[in-house]
Amino acid sequence: MSEALVDEIEAINSIFGDGTLAREQDDDLSVFVLTLPGDTASLRLQFPPEYPDVPPAVLGTHSAGSAGKRGAAARHLALFRDAVGEVYEPGQVCLFDAIEKSKSTFVARCAPVTSPSQAADFLAHLLATDKRVRTATHNITAWRIRGPNGTSFQDCDDDGETAAGGRLLHLMQLMDLWDTMVVVTRWYGGQKLGPRRFALINQTARDAFVRAGLVKEEGAAGGAGGKKKGGK
Repeated sequence: MSEALVDEIEAINSIFGDGTLAREQDDDLSVFVLTLPGDTASLRLQFPPEYPDVPPAVLGTHSAGSAGKRGAAARHLALFRDAVGEVYEPGQVCLFDAIEKSKSTFVARCAPVTSPSQAADFLAHLLATDKRVRTATHNITAWRIRGPNGTSFQDCDDDGETAAGGRLLHLMQLMDLWDTMVVVTRWYGGQKLGPRRFALINQTARDAFVRAGLVKEEGAAGGAGGKKKGGK
């Protein structure tokens, strides 16, 4: 098992709960069971030795869940295969590390987008398919898109974390990032962080940009002092 896969399994299980991604009980050590968020359905995945340079194979369903409706397992399988095909890039894992500080947890997701409607669709799909994201304290977003004939679009949303969206957008401007969006999810842990929360939000986003291959990392990414979950 590659070091990248070990880190990714640890990050996924630390965010979504122990056992979300676990090795299947058989002789093939490359086969894992992924329990889908907000559902008892689960899928069988096979990670080749070359992962993440080679994508995982979605073998089929493991369980449709006790409350699964007729045909639900097939729909889950088709949606997940489509998602892997859309987000997988050679050498890149699919989920970025969480950062934890004073019981608050921050997770960033970035995705390529080519229109404002596609950016809105990405966020809507994320909220519709992931219960933990949907019930998070904040989902802060920003995107920048180059349109035809020299036009451009950019926007952001604080989602209740005042001024955080504008700071994310400013970070993207400084990094000269285009045709991408970022969603930083925060689960509030009960302890106020004050202005430091903005540094943690931007640090989480920057790490996602770097790991997605959108920018070359130069030294340490930020200095807000958060603890990474799933990293070394």
